[in-house]
Amino acid sequence: MRRRNLLFVTLLSTLAALPAASQQGPTPPTQLYIDALTHNMAGMPDMGGMMGGMLGGMMARRMGGGTDTARPVYPTTRTGGMTGQYLDIALHNALKPGVQADDQIPSGLNLGRSLTLVPISEASTPGERPTQRPSATTVPDMEMKIVEYWGCGAEVRPGQPKITTIKVRGGTFDPSKGPMGMQGFGVQTSGSVSRGLYVPDRDIGIQPGYVYWPNRQYGRQVPNGASLAGDHRITGDGIPASMQFQVGQAADFMPRLNLRSQGEMTDAVYLGWPSVANARAYFINGMHMKQLGQNAFQMTVWSSADVPGAGAELHVSLSNGNVEKWLKQKVLLPGTATSCVIPRGIFADGGASGAMPAMLTMSAYGPETWITYPPRPADRKQPWHPEWSVRLRTRSTATSMLGMDFGNMQDDSQRGNERQPQRRRGGLLNSILGG
Repeated sequence: MRRRNLLFVTLLSTLAALPAASQQGPTPPTQLYIDALTHNMAGMPDMGGMMGGMLGGMMARRMGGGTDTARPVYPTTRTGGMTGQYLDIALHNALKPGVQADDQIPSGLNLGRSLTLVPISEASTPGERPTQRPSATTVPDMEMKIVEYWGCGAEVRPGQPKITTIKVRGGTFDPSKGPMGMQGFGVQTSGSVSRGLYVPDRDIGIQPGYVYWPNRQYGRQVPNGASLAGDHRITGDGIPASMQFQVGQAADFMPRLNLRSQGEMTDAVYLGWPSVANARAYFINGMHMKQLGQNAFQMTVWSSADVPGAGAELHVSLSNGNVEKWLKQKVLLPGTATSCVIPRGIFADGGASGAMPAMLTMSAYGPETWITYPPRPADRKQPWHPEWSVRLRTRSTATSMLGMDFGNMQDDSQRGNERQPQRRRGGLLNSILGG
């Protein structure tokens, strides 16, 4: 299985990504970024801090940091992991870059009186096991068939599915050499993969000059039911004395997203969820892979969008502008939606009893809140020199194996309680890779 996964990723890495479709004004010297995620893995208990620590640690190592697996380590809100609440805070203070700071937090967060933000090293932390250098691998000839569906409705829409077959002539692959490590590969395609979406990558990565929470020294599990609402004050050497702000209820952790499914896999599958407070839009996608023969696979993908090409790249925190744009284009479901139907039989062989069940991922997008001090003058011609800014993003997500309805096990009322953006390549290939 490990070898097949490597071959599968290698296949996709040979294909070129497809083309696709902030705040304005002075940049404050002190910028704070807060991400709050509520995640629900259907049927699993609240283990956010435990699993978040492991996943966050793995992410930190990939990005250059170290981790103590007993503590969550930034970033934890990218993928969620197990059911629970996740919080990431990053601070860049151009007045004193990389200097420790503290967030004096409201009591409702249940994490003590303050959160301490410290640098996360780009180099491996002493004591960690050194990373093993990957070895070269011989990759056989492979074939991948991608079958694409989209839209909510009991019946498959006219013009679907869209089918693409990709044949790869094998060769050798040395991961340590990057793209130059692929030798002898050739690609032949028939059909065409839908044009994907470009989603701005606005996440804050681990980099010099920033301080973060959670971190190896002070990281803690966010308890279920924790609330960000209330007064916050950022203190530390070089932090502006005016840096205090209030988080309102609309910018707090979102409620848990309880995704439920009903129906036989050979029939249309009904998806439903109770309305999530403060959700501006929703998006769902499903994926199932099966083996057709030796080194031959079929990937079936579906999304709730009314247009083709949308995939897992949308399971990130989106700007208010992108949410509004994709609502108009019917890429996203409106915030009033509480149901969607997967077309009849498209995942007929992807039930829970299969070798690899069809997987569903859903996002509820909350508001992106900006706080800037002092506020921008109403008269745009007046000089404006902001001292600091805060960007707070909220999201609620859910994952589920299609055909296994765990939704009724969850309590609907329970809470799972800038630099220029780079471009995140979208489309079906990145959906297969998980965004």
